[in-house]
Amino acid sequence: MVLKTFGWSFAVTALGLAFAAWQWGWEAFGIVLILSILEISLSFDNAVVNAGILKKMNAFWQKIFLTIGILIAVFGMRLVFPVVIVAISAKVGPIEAVQLAMDQPDRYEDLVTDAHAAIAAFGGMFLLMIFLDFIFEEREHKWLAWLERPLAKLGKVDMLSVCIALIVLLLTAITFATNAHTSTGHADKSATVLLSGVAGLITYLVVGGLSGYFEDKLEEEEEREHEEEEKAKREGKPVSAVGLAGKAAFFLFLYLEVLDASFSFDGVIGAFAITNHIFWMALGLGIGAMYVRSLTVYLVRQGTLDDYVYLEHGAHYAIGALAVILLITIQHEISELITGFIGVVLIAASFWSSLRRNKALEASEGKPGGPEEKAEVSSGV
Repeated sequence: MVLKTFGWSFAVTALGLAFAAWQWGWEAFGIVLILSILEISLSFDNAVVNAGILKKMNAFWQKIFLTIGILIAVFGMRLVFPVVIVAISAKVGPIEAVQLAMDQPDRYEDLVTDAHAAIAAFGGMFLLMIFLDFIFEEREHKWLAWLERPLAKLGKVDMLSVCIALIVLLLTAITFATNAHTSTGHADKSATVLLSGVAGLITYLVVGGLSGYFEDKLEEEEEREHEEEEKAKREGKPVSAVGLAGKAAFFLFLYLEVLDASFSFDGVIGAFAITNHIFWMALGLGIGAMYVRSLTVYLVRQGTLDDYVYLEHGAHYAIGALAVILLITIQHEISELITGFIGVVLIAASFWSSLRRNKALEASEGKPGGPEEKAEVSSGV
C-alpha cells in the first residue's frame, strides 16, 4: 500500500536528485534535498486538510489530483508563480523575468522580496478564512472543547468570519504594512496589503462558494440516484449516469488547487533564503509537492481521518497559525523552521489526542453511560 501510493514520489525524488547532481553538481544535490524536506514539513497540514476534501471524490478524480493537479502545483506555483511575481513587480515580460532569474539571481530575489507584502496578505487572508470558517462551525467532535463550544455558538452570526477577516486585514495594514520590509529598506505597503488581502478574501469566497454549491448539488444528486437505483432494481432496468457529479468534483478539484497554492506561498518565499537558483527551487519544492499529494491520498485510502477525528482540527489550527505568521512577516522576518515546527506540534498534539480518544473508546466499549461522550471528555487537550 505504501509503495503503491508513494511510488511516484520515490521515483521523482531519485530522478530529481540524480538530475541535480548530474547537471549542477553535489551542491545542487544538497540544496534540492533541503528544499524537498522544507516543503514537506511546511505542507504536512496541507495534506491533512486536502485529505478531508479528497475523500469526497471518486477514484477518477483522485487520479486527476495526482496527475494534472501535481503539474499545476509544480509548474504553476513552484516555477511560474515566482516568475509572474517578478514580471508584475518589475513590469517586464515573463520571458525577460526568466532571463533575469538565470542571469541576475540577486536582482530576482530583491524583486520577490519587494512583492512579499502582497503575497503574504493574499495567502494570509485566504488561509485565515479557512481557519475561521472551521472554528465557527458546529461539529460533532470537539478537540479543544473549552474554546470550540463558545466559538461554534458565535458562528451562528451571519458573515462573522468575513467581518473578523476584514478587521484583521485592516489592523495588519495599519500595524505592519506602514513599515514593510523591502530590498531597499522600508516602505509604506498599506494600499498593497489591503488590495491583496481583499483579493485573497474574494478568491476564497468565490472558489469556496462554488465548491460548496456543487458539493450540495452532488449530495442531492447522489440521493436521487440512490432512489433511482432502488427503483431500477425493482423494475430490472439500468440507470444512466448523470454528469453533475463530475461538475461537483471539478469544482472541489479547483478548490484543492487554490488551497494548495495558498499553502505554497510560504514555501516559495522561504526557498529564497536557501537559494536564488529558480530551477533548484522548482525541483526541490516540486519533489516535496509530490509527497504532499501522495500523503493526501494515503490518508484518504487508509481512512486515517475517520480513525483520528482530531487530526483535522490540528491541521486547521496549524492553518490559522500559518495565516497569522504570513501577516506578521509583512514587517518582521520569521524563520521557516518556526513555521514548520508550529504546524508539526499542533498536528502531533491532535494525533495524540485522537489516540487517547480511541483507547478510551476501546476501554469503555460495552459499558453503560455513553462511551463516546466519556472518550470525548477524556481525550481533550
